Amino acid sequence: MELRTIEKLLEKYFDAETSTAEERELKIYFASPDVAPHLEQYRPMFGYFAQAGTQQFDKPIPLKTKRNYTGWMSVAASIVVMLGMFTFLNRAQPSQAELGTYDDPEVAFRETQKALNMLSKNVNVGVESVNYIGEYEKSRKTIFKE
Repeated sequence: MELRTIEKLLEKYFDAETSTAEERELKIYFASPDVAPHLEQYRPMFGYFAQAGTQQFDKPIPLKTKRNYTGWMSVAASIVVMLGMFTFLNRAQPSQAELGTYDDPEVAFRETQKALNMLSKNVNVGVESVNYIGEYEKSRKTIFKE
């Protein structure tokens, strides 16, 4: 190959304007024994590229193994159970004031009357409904004499 052509290809190569076919020509030229003395400095670079293209990675790649979290999960579950038992056993006992008891008997009597009145009103609503049923039965027996 003409020396002038190789020099132009080298200029294009260093300006990153060469095609792959032109780069292949450069690699072939620098692989040959007829390299011009002033271009001899580029031979190792193209030799390296030729050698790097044939390299293969042959070391075994260790695959990630699945980690076994079963032991840690049992520890976490044990801690949760222990915290639950601790919370359950140490919960605050309700004091006497929270049970709705009264110290003054008159206040207790009034509150009891209120509660019984409310209960009585609700029971009377049910009794009125039963009275309607009784009237219905009387009317039915009067009309349909059995």
